Amino acid sequence: MVSKSLIKYIHSLEQKKYRMREQAFVAEGPKVVGDLLSLYRPKVLVATSEWLTNHVELANSIREKLKAEVIEASDEELCRVSFLQHPQQILAVFEMPSSDGCHTNLNPEEQVVLALDNVQDPGNLGTIIRIADWFGIENIVCSLGTADAYNPKVVQATMGSLARVHIIYKDLPAWLRSQPQQVPVYGTLLDGNNIYDENLSRHGIIIMGNEGNGISHEVRAAITLPLLIPNFPAGRNTAESLNVAIATAVVCAEFRRRQIE
Repeated sequence: MVSKSLIKYIHSLEQKKYRMREQAFVAEGPKVVGDLLSLYRPKVLVATSEWLTNHVELANSIREKLKAEVIEASDEELCRVSFLQHPQQILAVFEMPSSDGCHTNLNPEEQVVLALDNVQDPGNLGTIIRIADWFGIENIVCSLGTADAYNPKVVQATMGSLARVHIIYKDLPAWLRSQPQQVPVYGTLLDGNNIYDENLSRHGIIIMGNEGNGISHEVRAAITLPLLIPNFPAGRNTAESLNVAIATAVVCAEFRRRQIE
């Protein structure tokens, strides 16, 4: 049975101030929760009898080894506690990891790192995390103005990729200035060079900007290799720009394509 106090607690985690205070976040659905269980420590798991029946050993392990509370809920109770219009059998509250990257192998001299400059839409951020996972990019550095990666909408949009991609929040201009001079810093700009004509490294930093304003002037100053995704055919009247998540997918795909040629 799901208590009123638990419902109130879980609903409070929809707001960032309570997530930060409790150092906890919510994930829903068998796929998302299942992937996150491989990395994050659960505090509470709420599931239907059907899910619990089909995952007896896992539920017992969560209860006994991880010391998390496992609660059976009816479909109606799950609807009351869920953030989704159509709940998916299971919801879990996880402990939030450190977001400063101190325990992360963050080295743009050896790997491709994504950097997000004030990407504010939760859906875009979640999709970008999923894109990074697909293309084997393990680290995303977010400006302090970027959406919270543990917002329930972001968590669901990642479809479990949050378990494999590290999200680090930093003063982005200061972090970029701290990088060695030899690290290439790419950024998508309307006055950049055609990405399909440029030499692209196997390592470095790729900066993606805000949905409406693009990359800020302070962050733009750190870019050493400006890139443009050209429309087709050149010169045709078309959309003003690409959605930032779509643009991220195009850029990451081109970087990885060069590595397998």
